[in-house]
Amino acid sequence: MSIPAVFISIAILSCVMSVAVMGSLFQAKVPGVRLWCLASALLAVVAALVLYGGSDIIVVTASGLLVIASLLGLHGFRQFLNRPPSQAWEYVGVAVILFMLVYWTYVDPQVDARSAMVSVFIAYARFHIGWAVLKYRPAGRPKYAYYFVSIAATLGAVMHTVRAISYGLGFAHESVFLEPTPLNVIFLGMATFTLPCLSVGMVLLAHDGLSDRMERLATFDDLTGVLARRAFIARAEAIAQATAAKHSVFSIAILDIDNFKSINDRYGHASGDLALAHVASLISRCVRGNDIVGRIGGEEFAVLLPSATKEEAGHLVDRLRAVVAASGSCVPGREVVSTLSAGVDAFSEGDTLADVMARADTALYAAKAKGRNCVVVAPAAPACQWTPQPAAPYEQSSGKNIKSSQ
Repeated sequence: MSIPAVFISIAILSCVMSVAVMGSLFQAKVPGVRLWCLASALLAVVAALVLYGGSDIIVVTASGLLVIASLLGLHGFRQFLNRPPSQAWEYVGVAVILFMLVYWTYVDPQVDARSAMVSVFIAYARFHIGWAVLKYRPAGRPKYAYYFVSIAATLGAVMHTVRAISYGLGFAHESVFLEPTPLNVIFLGMATFTLPCLSVGMVLLAHDGLSDRMERLATFDDLTGVLARRAFIARAEAIAQATAAKHSVFSIAILDIDNFKSINDRYGHASGDLALAHVASLISRCVRGNDIVGRIGGEEFAVLLPSATKEEAGHLVDRLRAVVAASGSCVPGREVVSTLSAGVDAFSEGDTLADVMARADTALYAAKAKGRNCVVVAPAAPACQWTPQPAAPYEQSSGKNIKSSQ
């Protein structure tokens, strides 16, 4: 077996393995994986056709599929990076290339021009991949996989650029497709090296996409989009430690949707989910930029307010309560207006996060006992409470405003 045949056989094996690995990731629905899988399958077909023979029809078919596979691979990377997958002029370019392949094969045979043209397009696709994975790498993700793909793609692009220049400017010449010249042997060797690297890079990126998804599921509540309980507690613990070291202050508010069970019982759990998402959205929009919001129970939320005294936090949370009460129905087609009860407390020297949250929770129960739809600050003797601002009509009979008990 000749050296080119060995390289082509390795390329086939690499592409088949890539198809198998990518196919196993279909159920994960990672963006771009299906296009990568299709591109790898086409490349395996291209390599098999080249290994089978060098007739004109095979050359045109293999070259055309190679261009299409390169475009599909590029579109797959764009999908993965959440970029627009295609540009209209690229399809026009592919159509022109396919036409010229036929023209330079059957009408005016130009093997060098044909090879240079295909290499120019592949170089474009590889350079674009190498640039895009660095420019649009998701913030906060590990760099290794993205640099690996960028290097592999750039090496492939440089290789095809050199090949295009060599044949396009007449520095090299071949009379038949992939003639075993020294340049083509080097080209096939580099292709055999960079193609598996790019395939491995695709798998690394798919794995990173899955890891990012799992981390987000563990960090954020899927229904409301705010931090999940564990993630909120972890961030709050870190802030509590930093606050203790700096002898600073922070406050925590625990908020509960009033009479939430009645929404589920009367309108169903789907309506309850809408109410949760509605309230969480309002809370997230109304808090300050450095405040931290989490869902810590079924209909219970927590807001950590850095550098806020409990009095400041009480005013901020009461304003948030008023916004929720005045927001209108949270269930389309139903007169279901959600309100919040809240308890607030601040960090004091010697406190743990659990201490602050326990006192805020006790204040929340005091707010519930006082009639709901109000904010209570704890500890207070007597409890410090603000007169709620006028709210929109409230459907539940127990959801009435309470005057200050100071």
